[in-house]
Amino acid sequence: MASNVNPTVRRRRLGQELRRLRELKGMTAEEVAERLLVSQSKISRLENGRRSISQRDVRDLCGVYEVEDYRIVDSLMQMAKDSRQQGWWHAFGDIPYSVYIGLETDAASLRVYEPQVVPGLLQTRQYAEALIAGALPESGVPDIEKRVSVRLRRQERIRDAEHPLRLWAVIDEAALRRRVGDHQLMREQLEHLIELSHQPHVTVQVLPFDMGAHPGINGQYAILEFPDASDSSVVYIEGVTSDLYLEKANDVQKYSVMYEHLRAQALNVEQTRQFIETIAKHYARETAGGFIG
Repeated sequence: MASNVNPTVRRRRLGQELRRLRELKGMTAEEVAERLLVSQSKISRLENGRRSISQRDVRDLCGVYEVEDYRIVDSLMQMAKDSRQQGWWHAFGDIPYSVYIGLETDAASLRVYEPQVVPGLLQTRQYAEALIAGALPESGVPDIEKRVSVRLRRQERIRDAEHPLRLWAVIDEAALRRRVGDHQLMREQLEHLIELSHQPHVTVQVLPFDMGAHPGINGQYAILEFPDASDSSVVYIEGVTSDLYLEKANDVQKYSVMYEHLRAQALNVEQTRQFIETIAKHYARETAGGFIG
């Protein structure tokens, strides 16, 4: 983002640079941890960007790596300072998937496969409210509203006129058939999906039941790519209690190949719109009291 510092991405870039300096020095994470009298897990978390890093941490690591160029040290110290600033999502309080939001906020493109629900960036407010309430039955109204507000704020990337997020979504037919809320809500959601699919930076494909087994059968995942070449792509897999982020080139490549197969097996863009429109008409008839065979 041109006007705001993204702390998640800054931490990630800083961690990558610290890992590079360690490897140039020929040291293992265990050796660095022993020198600094800290745990190996701390060094690992600092390098993978999952933990905030202080300027003192940077200074100590640069000392261990014998970095003599003060310009490099100053640059890394500034990155550490920037990485401790708060992103827009912090205004909503504790968000369990804040790391993902930080990555998504800075991503140039996002490829997502959703087997059960409409992707969050393509949801209407009413669908999001009903979905979150159903998925988190023990959550109170304030928590549900907070999550919905965050989801709608994330959708601004789709509406950004200058730098929109390039979104490619492959959605399983089950997500269209699963009634979230009432029939009218679903009709409006599917019509919204069709409308967004006409945006030049949004591509939607449906994977129908008739395709049988496919590479995404194991569940949802997303692939994020970034405008800066120094930022490696990330595969994100959402979990119930914790999320998984894969950044190794081999892992990203495997999921990218899987996604190419999903796109090839799914209906094309025009077929997808017709398919969604047919299901939307079913919901419309049910809303009017008709019978769906």
